[in-house]
Amino acid sequence: RMLSGYKPKNDVKDSYKILELEEGCTLDDVRNSYRNLAKKYHPDSSSGMADSKAFIRVEEAYRVVLSDLTAKQKSDPGEEEEDQFKSKSLQHRHYLSFEGVGIGTPSQREKQYMQFRVDRATEQVLEYRQQRLESLYAGSDLSRAKDVRQSKKVKITQAVERLVEDLIQESMAKGDFDNLSGKGKPLQKFSDSPHIDPMTHNLNRILIDNGYQPEWILLQKEIRETIERLRNSIVASRRKLGEPMTLSEQKQWGRICEQFAEDIRKLNKRVDNFNLVVPILSRQMVHFSMDKEILRARKTYEAVMEKVSDSDTKENEGEEGK
Repeated sequence: RMLSGYKPKNDVKDSYKILELEEGCTLDDVRNSYRNLAKKYHPDSSSGMADSKAFIRVEEAYRVVLSDLTAKQKSDPGEEEEDQFKSKSLQHRHYLSFEGVGIGTPSQREKQYMQFRVDRATEQVLEYRQQRLESLYAGSDLSRAKDVRQSKKVKITQAVERLVEDLIQESMAKGDFDNLSGKGKPLQKFSDSPHIDPMTHNLNRILIDNGYQPEWILLQKEIRETIERLRNSIVASRRKLGEPMTLSEQKQWGRICEQFAEDIRKLNKRVDNFNLVVPILSRQMVHFSMDKEILRARKTYEAVMEKVSDSDTKENEGEEGK
């Protein structure tokens, strides 16, 4: 509006230079150059070279060049008609309407207008459902229809609550709530603790019934199974070597201990990941020590060997007694 009655001060040559064009160019070249420069200097653009004064100079130059091309077209009857040279509404102008809704910049007004259209569509849907319910139950059951109309007079702010209320009233009008199982009986508590949120409890119950387990539960189970497997494998390897060990068997046992230490190191990384996701501080785990695990395996091996020797002694005594 400010520029509609403003007379540009640029001459034709300067206007062509501002648009980075040469005289004799086509109308498409002028429009393409103006679009590129407008994207570059427009205040509402995200360009780093946005400048309102430069944009005004570009717009003035664009109007001067269009007037010059129009004058040349009038003098040359072989060109296209005059109407196609008339300046059309600029592309950024359509942001200024939006049915008069919103305040701020054009981008902010556009977002406000989109939200306004969503709210208006929601209100229209709710009004349509209300009219359908009133017309459906007006002749069949006057008392139930009256209850539905009375319930519609209650002003509910949230659109979701309105929709739920419509569905409940529709089911009541159909009589779906007349013969419910457990009618007149006290409600069963969903949990022994009254401080648990019902929605959270129901969601957790659905997840548990479908076999869902949190990530930290799965990691904890994996860590326990891995350490148990490593302990059993090193005890089995020690039993294969026998007692006492020869020099070659001692070297083999050293390689087994090195591999066991590498497995413990990888397992401790899983423990670190587990401690990052576990929600309870008391459930966090400590690292496994390689020396302690080797000592544990040695004690387990000695206990197993004692049991084997005791069983062999009992068998020998039984044979001698026979």
